[in-house]
Amino acid sequence: MHRGRKLPFPDAPGLRPTPNKVRETLFNWIQFESSGKVFLDLFTGSGALSFEAISRGAGQVLSIEKDFNAFQSLEKNRKKLKSDNLQVIYSDALDFLDKKPTQTFDFFLLDPPFHQKILEKTLKKLSIGGFLITGCKIYIESEFEIMHNFLNQEISQKIKINQQKRSGQVHYCLIEVL
Repeated sequence: MHRGRKLPFPDAPGLRPTPNKVRETLFNWIQFESSGKVFLDLFTGSGALSFEAISRGAGQVLSIEKDFNAFQSLEKNRKKLKSDNLQVIYSDALDFLDKKPTQTFDFFLLDPPFHQKILEKTLKKLSIGGFLITGCKIYIESEFEIMHNFLNQEISQKIKINQQKRSGQVHYCLIEVL
């Protein structure tokens, strides 16, 4: 649908757009289960993952971004691409997770800023906040390899790591809630 389109986005502190190779790997992992599904992209940044999900047939994507310039750019790109099933919310991801979920999500996209312990807080809030349901999947990008003992400290639900890879300094994995 939007394949190959280059979308402009502003520079923002800590912004690391997901590399094409990593994005392609993620969507190859979930290609047969993402059509029509609901995604929550908590640290949207450039919107690379959100727009990819839309172009791969996601039913709805809710994108959370706290940098105002990045938020405005996301809105501009959303309108340019006429992505009506993408909603962009100007908010801090952790603040957003403090609210009770009003809908269920099939996929969570987590690419938080590195070296700030935000991933740990995010996973804990997802777990205790009632966001995680059986069968949902969590995609994580981090500066370290995600291990079961780390996940078990932050997530109270039973989980399994479905896929895991590394590209340069970025570790990424796909987790399923059992």
